[in-house]
Order: sequence, then structure tokens, then C-alpha cells
Amino acid sequence: MDGEVDFLFSTVLLTFRFCPVVVINVLHLLFFCPPPSKTDGLLEEQTPKLPPRIMTPQTQQVTQQSSQAATQIAVPAKGVPQPPPQTTVCPPDSDSDIYEEPDASYASVHPLNLLDREMSLQVPLTVKGRYSSLCSDDELLEDDDPSVWEEAGLSPLQSSIFLPNTGRLASPPKEDSSQLAAVIKMGWLDKNPPQGALYYQRRWVKLDVDYLRYFDNDKQVYSKGIISTASITNVTSVGELKFEVITNNRTFIFKAESDAERNEWVNLLQDCTRGRQRRSTLTPGSPLTPEFKGYLELKGLRSKLYTVVASDKVFLYKNIEDYRIGVGITSIEMNVGNVKVTDRRSFDLTTPYRIFSFIAESEQLKDQWVDAMTDAIGEALSNSEVADRMWAEPSNSSCADCGAPKPEWAAINLCVLICKRCAGEHRGLGPNISKVRSLKMDRKVWTEELVQVFLLLGNNRINGFWAANVPPSEALSPSSCSDDRRRFITNKYRHGKYRKYHPLYGNQRELNNALCINVQSTDVLETLSLIFCGADVNCSTGMADCPTPLSLANTHSQPLQAVLLSHNLNTDLPRLEVEGGMEEVHFSAPTSVYHNGFLFKTGSMARPIIERKAREEFSRRWCTLNDGTFSYYESDKNSNPNGALRASEIVCLAVDVPDKHGYEHTFELYSESDRLYLFGTDDPCSQKEWVKSIAKSFIPARAEPLLRLGFERIGRLKCKDGLNLQTSKVGWFALVGSTLHAYLDDNQEEEIHLRKLNELSIQQDNEVLVLVERGRRTLYIEGERKLDFAGWCAAIQFAAGSGGDTLSQQQLTDTDIPVVVHSCIDYITQCGLTSEGIYRKSGVNSRVAALCERFRRDARSLRLKEGEHQVDDVSNTLKRFFRELEEGLFTSEDGGTWLTTAAIQDESMKILQYQTLLNKLPRVNRATLRALINHLYCVQRFSELNQMNLHNLAIVFGPTLFQTDGKDYTAGRAIEDLIQYYTLIFKVDEQQLKKQLEEIKVIIQVREKLNTKFPSTEPGGHFICTVYLEEKKDTTEQHVKIPASMTAAELTCEILDRRNIPVKDKEYWNCWEFIDKEEIERPLHYRERVLPILHSFGTDSHLLIKKHIAMEAMIIYLASKVDPSKHGMMKFREERSILGLGLPSGSFHDRYFILNSSSLRMYKEVRSNRPERDWPVRNLRVYLGIKKKLRPPTCWGLTVVYESKKQEKAERQQWYLCCETQPEMREWYATFLSIQNDGDVWPQDGLQPSRVSRAPPDTRHGNVSLIPLRGSENEMRNSVAAFSQDPLALFRDIR
Repeated sequence: MDGEVDFLFSTVLLTFRFCPVVVINVLHLLFFCPPPSKTDGLLEEQTPKLPPRIMTPQTQQVTQQSSQAATQIAVPAKGVPQPPPQTTVCPPDSDSDIYEEPDASYASVHPLNLLDREMSLQVPLTVKGRYSSLCSDDELLEDDDPSVWEEAGLSPLQSSIFLPNTGRLASPPKEDSSQLAAVIKMGWLDKNPPQGALYYQRRWVKLDVDYLRYFDNDKQVYSKGIISTASITNVTSVGELKFEVITNNRTFIFKAESDAERNEWVNLLQDCTRGRQRRSTLTPGSPLTPEFKGYLELKGLRSKLYTVVASDKVFLYKNIEDYRIGVGITSIEMNVGNVKVTDRRSFDLTTPYRIFSFIAESEQLKDQWVDAMTDAIGEALSNSEVADRMWAEPSNSSCADCGAPKPEWAAINLCVLICKRCAGEHRGLGPNISKVRSLKMDRKVWTEELVQVFLLLGNNRINGFWAANVPPSEALSPSSCSDDRRRFITNKYRHGKYRKYHPLYGNQRELNNALCINVQSTDVLETLSLIFCGADVNCSTGMADCPTPLSLANTHSQPLQAVLLSHNLNTDLPRLEVEGGMEEVHFSAPTSVYHNGFLFKTGSMARPIIERKAREEFSRRWCTLNDGTFSYYESDKNSNPNGALRASEIVCLAVDVPDKHGYEHTFELYSESDRLYLFGTDDPCSQKEWVKSIAKSFIPARAEPLLRLGFERIGRLKCKDGLNLQTSKVGWFALVGSTLHAYLDDNQEEEIHLRKLNELSIQQDNEVLVLVERGRRTLYIEGERKLDFAGWCAAIQFAAGSGGDTLSQQQLTDTDIPVVVHSCIDYITQCGLTSEGIYRKSGVNSRVAALCERFRRDARSLRLKEGEHQVDDVSNTLKRFFRELEEGLFTSEDGGTWLTTAAIQDESMKILQYQTLLNKLPRVNRATLRALINHLYCVQRFSELNQMNLHNLAIVFGPTLFQTDGKDYTAGRAIEDLIQYYTLIFKVDEQQLKKQLEEIKVIIQVREKLNTKFPSTEPGGHFICTVYLEEKKDTTEQHVKIPASMTAAELTCEILDRRNIPVKDKEYWNCWEFIDKEEIERPLHYRERVLPILHSFGTDSHLLIKKHIAMEAMIIYLASKVDPSKHGMMKFREERSILGLGLPSGSFHDRYFILNSSSLRMYKEVRSNRPERDWPVRNLRVYLGIKKKLRPPTCWGLTVVYESKKQEKAERQQWYLCCETQPEMREWYATFLSIQNDGDVWPQDGLQPSRVSRAPPDTRHGNVSLIPLRGSENEMRNSVAAFSQDPLALFRDIR
């Protein structure tokens, strides 16, 4: 045995002398690797036996010089955690440089000298955790010197020298990145693979100031490897055409094609790396922190890569050791990236060039990775203009709380610039204390006035107030931990512990007076001091014209004061600690609520839930609600929560209808950060308890009565009312059925009956919900956050619609009459009271069905218009509504009693019984019956015109209202009684009824006059319209009867005929539409029908016949065009009104327009790729001229009106275009006219005078024969009974 040992030892010494690497590998295999398993043996057998590598003399020399250092094994520092074992697999055909530098343990599994790994079969291997063992390209195994890390100020396992654990990429500021990241040199080089083989691999190499990258070819976007210039210690020329790039632990050898090329690479690399390491080695306190880092499995490679999300990039490394020394695989620019979750632990990072499919170690980590990469995309797409302006003020270049450089966030109400880590703690305070916004991403909030406030104050001046008394022991530094930051920021802003107290502190009245005086001056810092020492921002100034400090600042032209006040209207002031207290309490601790139990949860979302969530998409979580924090855990055994929501962060709680998702009972939480959390359970009692507890935790005491309601949605919203449109206030709302309960500033509960609203609409780019109550105020609910605001809008709109088929579920007027009944009665009173056979003639069934459906969907939005809707269609819609009512108008319970009452012979007893039954009806039924009988009473009073006497109306409405078959006259007799005794049963005021009948007579008389626009009673339905010739004055007006088919050319010819004006050659007489209020005009196309124009007229509009002077020039221009489209620059202004005031706002801006056959597109500039706006050209109406009060930059302008025809509720927009010259305006208008009319601008034969033909009136309505209106009573009754029994019988009589 001893001889065998001596022989083995001699063999080892001999081998070490000639091939030290083999000895090292064998020793490592014997002492550090476990015995091979069966699997290992199998894999080893499958590995092809390849010839050993031939080492170059130069490599052997380097090997011998480094061998002794390689034999010493580094011992990990005590207590330092080791990186997790990683299993790496490379496909056999992989040619990836990811695996060019093998780990130390690879040599232990394969002790042979192998060819380049690109030629070998890669097998799975387990990387043993070790102390930064690195492989150089000279094939020597080295141990890191711990002094390297200590000199850099980092522990060996802490981070990378080019990307510290507490630092971001050592790259220049983002504003210069376009210049510094430019490629300095690129070209083809031969790269020596690991272990120094004789042959080289051809690589496309790029050098910029930060990295040396190499690729397989010059087409690839993502590199095979990257070397940070900060990690390069030396660059030297070696041998023929070769040069070495040396880092702390590795050497890379490249070979150029010529000496000149090699020397140029060496010189440029030396220039890039000279002094680079010193500048890039950041201290642990650096604020440039990687957002997230750790191991992710990359699909396809089946290997885990160390991934780092830093700033606007994602970096991939083979392992954590490579990350520390700055040698990676590739980097991904996130400005072209998109992140999408694909599975419980999987997600895709998609770029135009490649999809990276990652698998995280857990679902929780997956969510954190997705959030980090989403933030990186936002960082990449952010705009640094505001940040650059802020940092121009020296004191703004460091965080106001910890001093970290280049803060990118701000608390806009506290006027401090802060870093990202401090911003996270500010968000924890809640928006009622600190309103956190990004300098780079929240572009809308940064008005010029707000920027000026921050530049005027600066972090130094503002800290003179907020941090006047900070003890040195409590001050923050950039390296402070999260707990220290949270404690300091809470003390500084929530409690005001370090602030400089105002001399008036504690005297509420004097503080308010001082605030009212100071807002009239320019001292913004004094105003901030007063506000945060207790002055009431909403205090009364005692002046009627300027009731608040904000209005006072606006009146005295102090925009900076106004913007500071507006951002602090609802801010909770620091907790007061003055003995005796002040007049008002500004801080109160939330109510303590405790609850826990299991719930099922989906991942949080940033968009509304539009699809059903299956049970498989929920995960079981242990949830707790304690001390104002809602937390959820992996299980009830875990101590660290997966996530948490503070009560101050919850802005809305919505209770879903049962069985909306996989779990029967679900509810939704909406957070301040615009995230949605969905929770579910199968136990209704559990859901009820959770909803009650969570709501109690975030609803303030003043709105606590809302908790007693059975709400479907509850939360806070910003709003304005019609009495004060200048300032927004926070209101607490709860939606219960069709009633919206609200607590606004006066602590009084208000109820808004949504089905009784006069108007419900969304304005200003879906950011304001307008609720107009009949006879009361208008409420404007603002969208502070998109997600919960969208949920509120959808819920309120649904609740305001018709909720069923009973009367009480309809949209109602303020007198409790269904809107559909009110609209039909009003329309027939205005337009159909003289129509012969009203309510007996049948309308067109398809149109009646469409009207019923539109009324059912949203009766409030439907406006019945004459010409657009026919009288008989409307009357049949009203009858069908009553016939299809659930429970009926008289209710199923008492309907029979109404019918038996009609048989009572004694008149007084009959009337008394009717009154008793009337009082028993529900409130809505009673109001509806009263309105309907009043209308029928008025109809029969004008029976000499409409042939509908008392008996005829009873025949029609008896079966309809009582929902009977109409075989007998019992129902008709009851309706006849109600109409006949209307004044007695309903106790009508005779004077009011007389006044109503007189008003109807006036309507009928007005319609009979020739100089009105109302249609005559002729069957043809013509309009009588006033048209002017050449100018608007009494001597030129003509009254013309306009049939539905008359075109603009026919109207023009008729006026010229009347005045005996001949049409000469090259004379372009045209009909023009003038709108005096807007100061605009429009020539009607010769084939355009006139009647729809008259229907849309306002009181300030008229028609005028005159010559179109520019028509000939337009025709010549269009004839010379090859391309029908047009493009060019114009000045653009959109019609936007200040909410509630009707005042236009905005100004003209240069925009680039493209007009083609389908649309008009607007671009911000010529080089823009995506249009800002896109309008269908067929929906545009173009007018000549712009009203002068808009101050257009030129007098050659167009007013464009867009009307959407697809939506049921018509959408109307108006904007203005200004051209530089009159010919340019004429060309644009001619192109519009040509495209909208398919090139037919003017008749080829010119205007041909012709009379308008008059079609004989149609005696049939649709294709349905009418019920006879005259004849014996029996004939009429039989007809009605037959129609009631078989409504389709009449439809069969189609010829």
C-alpha cells in the first residue's frame, strides 16, 4: 500500500511538472466533488472522447508562472452566505459564448483537456457554491484575493465593481447617454476562446465608453458577451496582430487583421479605460441602486442566469461572480421592451428582435420581477426635460431627505425633491400628506407655475422650514436603511417634528388672517410655513368676490401662490402638540380594526377586469387586517407577508355580484397606486365580514354612516359642484342600487337618485363624470386615478340605466314619471296631437322595436326629433311599453278591482272607489297614471282634428293598460271612466288644466303658420323655410316649402326661378348654410338634401343663395391633381370649454395634417410616426371662417365639426384650422369636398333649372294597413279586438 502511494505521489509530481492543469483538476475532483452517481456515469459515457487541446508555448509559460497561486484554495469568509448551486445546460448545437468561460467545477467533472466548448457536447452539471473562483482565459484556476473587494469598499459577495450592490450602472447621466453611448469603434476581430486554444473565433466587436461587446455577426442586436470598461485594468499588444484585454480576474485575447488595426483598438481601449475604474467604483452609499437582481431561468437554454434590472436596462450574467467583476452576456434596452405574464411563475420580455422567456423561482418573485422590468420600461420612456430644469437649481440636485444625488421624484404639495427610495416612504404616508410625482413620467402635473415654485424655493430653502431642527443623530444619508427613512420621513412631514414653528403657531385666527394677506404677495415660502403650521387653506376671507385664499391669489395675479394652495386643499397638516389645542383638529388616528382568515386572491392588475376569472387563477392566501394594514401571506404559518396594503392606500372597495368569477363571492380593492386586487370566497358570510372590516378601516369617522348601507361600491373621489368650480374637494361615496350616497365637506349625507338625473356624461377625455340633477346642482366627479375612476363610471352609468321591466326600475323624471313615458307624451303633444287616428294607426314594426330598445338601454340620452322619428312610431312605442310592463300599470294585485269598479252604476261611489284604488298604487305607478290620463284627456279634447274621441281612446288603451285580450269592453270602460272623470278622480286644478289646453292651442296655431319651420299637417310632411337671396334682409327673403327629397341644387333653382334670374355660363350659384354665432359659412353640395340641414338649425342659422366665387378655381385645382390626397402644415386649435363656465380655452399650434380618402390624420410634426388624432373624413363637416374672438393667427381659416354616427349617443367635436394664404385654404377645402363626394364637386352640365316634383301622399304607413277610423262603432270595436287577439293578422295583408 505504501509503495502504491509513493508511486502515485511520484506520478503526480512528474505530471505537475509538465502539465500542472491536469493535476489541479484531478486534485479538485478527488477532494471537492462527491462520488459520481449513476446518472453522472451515464452522462460521462455519453460525452464524446475528443482529442486533448494543444497548448501554445505562451500559454504554458503563463500557466507555469501562475500555478502556485492556483493551488491555494480560498476559504469563504465566516458568516458570508454562499450563492445557490446552479445547474446549467447548453444544447449540443449551441454556439453561445455564454458558456465560453467554464466554471471551476466543470473541470472537476471533466478532468480531460477538451476542445473549445463550441465543439463539445454540453451536459448538466452542478456548480458547487464557492468563494468567487474564477477562470481566466489562460486556463488557470485562480482564487480571488479578498483585498480586491476590501479596497473597493465591498465585501466579496456584495456586488460588482462596475454595478455595486447599492449602485446603478456606472454610466454617465441619462441626458448625455446618446452621446456617450455612441459606438467609438466597431469591426471584425478574431477572439481567442477560453483555455487559450490555437484557433480563434471570428467575432463582430463594438466599443463604446461603457462596454466592449462582441457578437456572432454584424446583424445581431444582443451580444454574446460584454466587458465593462470599468473592469478593464490593462490593454497591451502581444505577439503578431494580437492584443490582450485584462480585467482583475480574466484575460481576453483578440487578433486584428493588421498592425494598424490592432494599434487603433489598443489606443482606443486605453483611452476608454484610463481612470475609468476609479470613477466607476461607487461607494456602498451610492443612491444608484439596481432595482432588482437575482437568478432567473431562461427558457430554451434551461439555465439560470443572474439577471439585473438597473435604470432603463436589463443585464444578463452567467452567474453572480461574473456580475461582480463586470463580465456579462448581454444587455437589453427597455425602451423597446414589453413585459407580459404567461404563467404562474413565467413571464416574457418581448422586444422587436427577440422574446426572452423567463421563469422565476416563485409566483411572488415573478410579480416583483415584472414590476421591476415595468418600472425600467417607464424609466426608458421617461422625459428628462423637467428634471434637467429642476437640477439647474444647485440645491435641487440632491434629495431633500437623504442627500442622494439627482432626485427624480417630488412631493408636489410639500415642495421637496426626493430620491426614489425616499419617494417610496413618502407614498406610505398617503396622498393626504405627501403627493408624490415623478419628474420624468408625470408630465401633465408639471405646469410652468409648479416648476417655478420648485425653482424659487429649492431644497435648501424649503429645508430651512421642514428640517430646521434635525438632530445630527437622526439625519439621513444616502445609505440609510428603509426603517430609518420611514422613521425620519414620518417625523418630518406627518408629525412636523423638525419644522420651524411660525410665530403665530397655535393662534388659528391670526394664522388664517396672515395667510389671506400673504397670498397677495410673492413670498411663497411664508405661505408654505403658514399652511403647515396650521393655517386653514379653505378659510373664509370675508370677501364675497374672493371667498377663499385661492381665489384671492388668483385675483391678485399670484400664480405661484395659487398652485401651492391648490395642491394643499386637502392635505392633512402635521399633528399638533400645542398645549390646549387649536380651534380645529387636523389629525386623527384611524379606527383600529382586526380581522383574519383565508381568502383566494389573483395577481394584482393595472387594468379593469373584463373577463371572468376561473377558480384556477386564484391562490389561497392567509389574510389579516390589523392596525390599518391589510396583509396577505402564503399560509397562516408564514411570518413575512407576500404583500400589504395600508388603509390610507385603499381608495375604493367594490362588491361583485354573485358568481361573477370562479369563486361565487368576490370583492375588489383599488389602491392609490392604481392597482386592482381581487379576492374571493365561497362563503357569503365571510365575504360580508371582510367587506365590512376593510371598509371600516379606511372610511373616516365623518362618513361612517355609509358603512350601515348595503353598498355595492364605496370609496373616495375628488369632486366639484356647481356652486364652486374653482376648488376640488374629497368626497366619500357609496353606491346602493340606483342611489349614490355622498359625504362632502359639510359632513351631511346627500342622496343622488341616479335614475332621476337630467344628464349623465363623461367629459374632458374621460377624466370628468358629470351628474346633472333636475332643478338642482351639477356635480363633477374627477378621475384622479384611471382604474378606480373607470370602475365608478361604469357602475354609476349602469345604476342610472333602466334596471328592469317594472315602473320603479325605469329612469324617472323628478316627478317620478318614467322618462320613456314623459318623452313620448311630450313629443306627441308637440307634433302629433292633430294627427288623424293618433294611437290607432300602426307604426313600422322595426322602427318601433328599435325605439323600445333604445329607451330600454338609456332613455335619458334619446331625444325624439321631428323628421327623424315618426308620430305613429312614437305612439306605438308608448303603447308597447305599457303592454310589456311587468306587473302592469294597475298592478296584478289590484287590476281586477279596477275592472269591477267600472261596473258600479252610482257615479259618486264609482269616483270614490277609483280614488281609493289610486291611493293604493305605488308612488311611481300613481304619478305615471296621472300623467297618461292627463295626456289622453287633452287628446280627446281635440278629437275634431285627430278623430280620437273618448270612446276611441278607451278602445285602444283599455286592453293595453290592463294587459287583457280585448275581447270585451270591460277594460275600455274603466279607461273611459278615468278620462271622463279625470278632473274629479285626480282632483285637478281647473285653472291649471285650462292653461294647459290654451298652450296646446297655441302650439297648433304656430304650426299652421307659413313662416315657421314646423311641418304642416299635409300628408307630404313638408317644411316651410325662409331662404335669402345674396344677402340677409327683409326684401330678399323667400318662403319655400321644403319636401324631404329636395336637394340644394333644386332649392337654388327654385329661388332663381321665382326671381327670374337666369343662370349664365361659368356662374356657380349655390345654397349656403350660415351660422351667425360662429361667424362661419358652408356651401352645400349640389346633391345634399336640405331638410336634414333645417332639422339641425339653431336660431342663429339661415340659408342663403349666392354665387360661389371660388368654385372655378377649385375645379381647376382638382383637375390638375394626380393624387386625390393632400398633406401639409396648418395651425390647429381644439374647442375646449372650461368646465361649467362655457369659456373656450387653448391656443393655436402648428401641426402636420394628411388628408386621404378615408381619414384626416394629425401629427405633432412632419417626422412623427404616429398620428395624435385620426378622424373619419365622412363624419367631418367643414365650414369656411373662424370666429374672431378666438384670435386666429390668419384670416384664412376653417372650422371643422366632427359628429360620430356609430355611437348611439352622438359625439360632437369642433376644432379650427388656420392656413397661411387664401389659395392654401381653398385647396384644403376643395380636397375635403372632393373626397367626401367621390370627386363629384359640381354637375358636369352646370346648374340646370328644374321644378321640384311633388309626390302624392302615401295613404299607407309602412306596409301595414290601417285600422279603419270611420264607420260604425261595432266595426271599430271588432277591428281593435281582432288586432289585440292576433297582431300579426294585419301584417299578412302585404301586397
